[in-house]
Amino acid sequence: MDLNRLAKSIVDQATTDEELQAKALAEGKNPAAVLLGRLGGLKGGKARALKLSGEERSQIARIAAKVRWENKE
Repeated sequence: MDLNRLAKSIVDQATTDEELQAKALAEGKNPAAVLLGRLGGLKGGKARALKLSGEERSQIARIAAKVRWENKE
């Protein structure tokens, strides 16, 4: 990891974690669980994309576009 990416990740962790914890506490949630859920969410999309074939991704995109354009009418 180069120094710029390391610095960005440190800043992101320092600011994001505190904001998420404060918001979680205000909503009556467990801050540790909120952070773990976010971590899983960040990994989940990439893992799902790796498992899908090109045809499956295309089908999902086609359905999403259809729904998006139906809502505009």
